[in-house]
Amino acid sequence: MTGKGRELADVMERRKVDILCVQETRWKGSKARSIGAGFKLFYYGVDSKRNGVGVVLKEEFVRNVLEVKRVSDRVMSMKLEIEGVMLNVVSGYAPQVGCELEEKERFWSELDEMMESIPTGERVVIGADFNGHVGEENRGDEEELRKGT
Repeated sequence: MTGKGRELADVMERRKVDILCVQETRWKGSKARSIGAGFKLFYYGVDSKRNGVGVVLKEEFVRNVLEVKRVSDRVMSMKLEIEGVMLNVVSGYAPQVGCELEEKERFWSELDEMMESIPTGERVVIGADFNGHVGEENRGDEEELRKGT
């Protein structure tokens, strides 16, 4: 594991974080690997130079993982059952504001489809880097993106 992975695991341990969504992993592949300190990274990426998303999970919860959906190098989810509660953790990485509209629309479509696929009675947590696409000063961007969905 890289030094950054171990550093991340150490911070998670120190801060008592059990689940963390990460973006810009820049790792190619669709895998799960230990990053040390009792944490495992589930990730997906198609290019080692850009993008990539992941979910870091405390290893004691790995047995609770029911499903991992790796949609693209910008959207993935993990479904866990913890104490009888179905929890869906979604990791997302929106294209930067200057990227092509088609790339932005693809991200929002993938995220929307992911959210639609989660049954209503299940809990959802989204950890994402929206790259300035949401918020008070970006109403125009939000409205433009909604027209396509």
